[in-house]
Parts: sequence; C-alpha cells; structure tokens
Amino acid sequence: MNQNESPADRAFRAEVRDWLAANLTGEFAHVRGKGGPGREHEAFEERLAWERHMAAAGWTCVGWPVEHGGRGASLEQQVIFNEEYALADAPARVNHIGENLLGPTIIAFGTDEQKARFLPPIVAVEEMWCQGYSEPNAGSDLANVQTRAELRDGHWVVDGQKVWTSNAVESDWCFVVCRTEPGSSRHHGLSYLLVPMRQEGVDIRPIVQMTGTSEFNEVFFDGARADASHIVGAPGEGWKIAMATLGFERGVATLGQQVGFRRELDAVIGLARRTGAIDDPLMRDRLTRSYLGLEVMRLNAVRTMAGVTSGAPGPESSISKLVWGTWHRDLGELAMDVLGAAGLIADGEPYDLSEWQRLFLFTRSDTIYAGSNEIQRNIIAERVLGLPRERRGNE
Repeated sequence: MNQNESPADRAFRAEVRDWLAANLTGEFAHVRGKGGPGREHEAFEERLAWERHMAAAGWTCVGWPVEHGGRGASLEQQVIFNEEYALADAPARVNHIGENLLGPTIIAFGTDEQKARFLPPIVAVEEMWCQGYSEPNAGSDLANVQTRAELRDGHWVVDGQKVWTSNAVESDWCFVVCRTEPGSSRHHGLSYLLVPMRQEGVDIRPIVQMTGTSEFNEVFFDGARADASHIVGAPGEGWKIAMATLGFERGVATLGQQVGFRRELDAVIGLARRTGAIDDPLMRDRLTRSYLGLEVMRLNAVRTMAGVTSGAPGPESSISKLVWGTWHRDLGELAMDVLGAAGLIADGEPYDLSEWQRLFLFTRSDTIYAGSNEIQRNIIAERVLGLPRERRGNE
C-alpha cells in the first residue's frame, strides 16, 4: 500500500479488498489463480461466471466513465484495483479484449448508437470479443493487410483470413482491420469493422501451440457480413483507429495484464524457496531484478496513462510492449532455472505439462505477438526519439 494515498483512495482499496475476500469463496473459491499464459483453458466457464458476478456488483470496466457503465475510477484507483485483484489471487480475466481494447476504442471514436449497442454487453460480460489484426503476410507489418470488405445492400461483406486470433472460439464479435478501398495499399484504404463471429461465412480453426493448448486461432471470412453502421470511424480511417486500440492495449490494459504477472512472480519466488534455489546468491539477484522490473513496468504504465489527456496513448506506449514482452519471456526462463533438471520432465503422458513448462513455452511468443520487439524499437526510435527512419525495401 502507498502510504501517500489519499483518504478516498485508501477507502477504495479497502472496499476492493473486502469485496474480493467476501466473494472469492464458496462456488468461486476454486477459481483462484486459474488461467494465465498457456493455461487459458483452465476453468473457462467458471471464470466467465466469476466475471459476470463481478459485473453484477459493478466491478468490471472500473475505469470507464460512469455514463458508459463504469465507475469513473481515477488512474490511482485503477492501479489499486489491479493490485488488490492480484493480491487476492483472483483468476485471469476472460473479457480483457472487450473491456480494455474494444470498449475504450468505442468510447473514444464510436458513434452514440455504437456506444449504446456495444458497451453495455461488455460491462455485463454478455458478449466476448477478439481482435482481427494479423494475417499470414501481415503480422508485425500490419499495413500489409489483404482481408477486404465491400459495402453491398446495407452490409459490409468480408473476405480474407486472420491468424493468431486469441480466444476466437469463445468470442461473439471480432473487430477486423480490412481493406475497403480497392487498389489501396499500406496504411491507406483500411477500415475498422465490427463483425459478428457466429454466422455463416466465418470459419474458426484452432492452432495447437507448443503448450498443447489453442488460445490462438485462424479465422477465415468467406462472405461474412457486418451491418453498414458497424464501422468505427469513417471508411479509410482504419489505420488510425487500429493504432489507437494498440495504444489502449499498451496503456490501461497493461495494468490488468500485470495482475497475472504479479501472481506468476510471487509463485516463482515461492517455488525458489521450496526448491532451495533462493539460497543461491545469483538466483536471488535474478529474482530481485525480476521484482524490480515488474515495478518499473507498473510505474511506466502509470506514467504513460497520466500523460494522456484525450483519446488513446501515443507511440510512447510501445515502450510498455517492449518492456513487458521481454520481462515475461525472461520470467519463463527464470522459472525453468529455478526448477532445474525437474523442469525437463513432463507431468504425465503424452504431453501433460506443468504450469511452469507452459509458462516457459508460451512466453516465447511474448516478444513476437502484438508487435515484435524489433518493430517496437523502430517505433520508439522514429516516432518518440525522432531518429532517422530505417531504410526499407529499395530505399
């Protein structure tokens, strides 16, 4: 607890802590600590029920404005909420993409009709969302998007393929970046559409990962339809809207993500105590550096959000992605080193992995997805530090 907290913030912390203590019991006691990287399959329906229970008590979307169903919590209170959620060992959130990515984007750029249609079901956790950005030839190079949409008879008709789409199987909707201007290229001619997932013309194919689970999916659109009004911003403004969503992902959303990071680090420290690895001075140094890295990550996220006066965070938010991706990958390696030789043995056949093995394998992707480390460094160099632009292609 920050001893410099205001009386109002201390009261808010006590309210959050007391509510979590009173409600993570009974039917929800067993969801403590469930979910997380490589373990997204754990108790999904129970975690969904938990999050709807939170919604009924007004504990989802706490940072959203009151008029959109949130609590209007200040930046400090959003930090407090996420800290207390981690300390309570509450489960990984299932509505992260809707609450922290799509919702703030709609609030910033959506029409009044879109806000009325899409925000309440996110607050109530009644509709789940996924993100339709990456494609086979447009991952870190998102401007190479080839999925296209054409406006016909009051509907956008979407054709193309997305890949690495997290939680697509459980999702009701997808926000899709696609090309709506024939003959356009790169950042031009893109639009940001809200596409229902449960319709003919949408084919979801899970991708089995190294962890043996399938958080990621391929999604094929073959004549899928979205209402003409379900475009955020104007046609051709998709790049601007998509970058704003990424800014939200690397801003406020980072605090929610750190709930899991804090829990994982605490568990690794506990593991080091049980195995005796903590007695090694070099291991203690690595654990200490990991703890300090998490604190730096939190403070940077707060600094990033504090500098935003309107809309979404700017290119500075790429610092958050670079920091957390590298930190989390290193935590997976640290967990395996704490385990030692035992980390090489599966829990069972044919491929029953321990939580630490899943963490290690999953975190190999952290420096790649949502913008690779290399791309983030270029953005920081060119758009934050003002360094000369990197030569590309035949330049």
